[in-house]
Amino acid sequence: MNSLKISLLCFLLSIIFIPNFTASQILFQGFNWESAKKGGWYNILKQSAAELASSGITHVWLPPPSHAISDEGYMPGRLYDLNVSKYGSQDDLKALIKAYHDNGIQSIADIVINHRCAEKQDERGIWCIFEGGTPDDRLDWGPSLICSDDTQYSDGKGNPDTGADFGGAPDIDHKNTRVQNELSDWMNWLKTEIGFSGWRFDFVRGYAPEFTKLYVANTKPSFSVGEFWNSLAYGSDGKPEYNQDNHRKELAGWIGNAGGEVTAFDFTTKGILQAAVQGELGRLKDSNGGPPGLIGISPRNSVTFIDNHDTGSTQKLWPFPSDVVIQGYAYILTHPGIPSIFYDHFFDWRLKEQISNLTAIRSRNGIKPDSVVRILAADPDVYVASIDDKIIMKIGMRFDVSEFVPPTTFKIATFGMSYCVWEKTA
Repeated sequence: MNSLKISLLCFLLSIIFIPNFTASQILFQGFNWESAKKGGWYNILKQSAAELASSGITHVWLPPPSHAISDEGYMPGRLYDLNVSKYGSQDDLKALIKAYHDNGIQSIADIVINHRCAEKQDERGIWCIFEGGTPDDRLDWGPSLICSDDTQYSDGKGNPDTGADFGGAPDIDHKNTRVQNELSDWMNWLKTEIGFSGWRFDFVRGYAPEFTKLYVANTKPSFSVGEFWNSLAYGSDGKPEYNQDNHRKELAGWIGNAGGEVTAFDFTTKGILQAAVQGELGRLKDSNGGPPGLIGISPRNSVTFIDNHDTGSTQKLWPFPSDVVIQGYAYILTHPGIPSIFYDHFFDWRLKEQISNLTAIRSRNGIKPDSVVRILAADPDVYVASIDDKIIMKIGMRFDVSEFVPPTTFKIATFGMSYCVWEKTA
């Protein structure tokens, strides 16, 4: 084989095996805080496979699949046991993932590995004996694999915690090589046996980013995103400060320390956007003239979103203003980053048609995570931006934005309450 053929082969392999962050990707969160109570959630979701595919969805984030002491799955125990999940059985999950795969959609597993719930008590009467859910001893851990400073559960033999304390369950010692190897093996099993393609890492503030980097390297997901949720800076009036550079730099720092290929939910953009749509759209332009969130400094690593099972749903820990949610989608579905659509908004809020119109525009015009934004106006009552010089979008109460939209080269592609998107015609 000559050198030219070898070079071509290496190039083709790089396309196959390196995650593509420049393609148009759209994430869909396929559950809310109440989904576990619906009965047979996996089977309910399976019915939506073709519909989601036709709406441009490329990845679906599914709930934690393992045995847990909480219905929602975020207090996991026997990690290999997927048959007692409130969302459905292991076979139900595999059938769902296959249905998505057959429709060109990749499935993302919610990976909860900061903490774990024990199966048994030790001789002290402490709940710190874990079982993995297999006949052998995989993931069968004891208190020595709990962080030593988690004194409620540990025996002091583990390493100190490398991140924020969770409190509700034992924090796992990710410095321990057995923990690293057995969690990596479990995640690879989720890929090869169950069919998952990627990961959503829960509560990554709970352990050092170097371990996210390690698990990504060991499992090679096609897509991975971390939940690094930290508070914005607030002023004395209770509103977010206009400058959130420190917040987005902290997100970018976590991404870099986690290896640079993983993405992160753009909590900076969410916080700024949900304040901006309440008559303060000038917030959507930073001091350098660009987007003020993570998408303004690291767009290819940014997953933008309006709400999720924590911020919205029935928890409502930090909800987007309900009357202007569609303006939020008009922003994230036209801008850089990887947009994420929430199940509730798409199905329960009857926004499916409007959101699908926006995703179609994004796909049709090849808007990508690293697309270029040119902000044309950022005033209290209107925000107008051009993306890749292919589309122009506006949100806000001001109706007349004709000074920003060339009438001979752009036509209206979709519009709704206080938003509009134009496509280039020539």
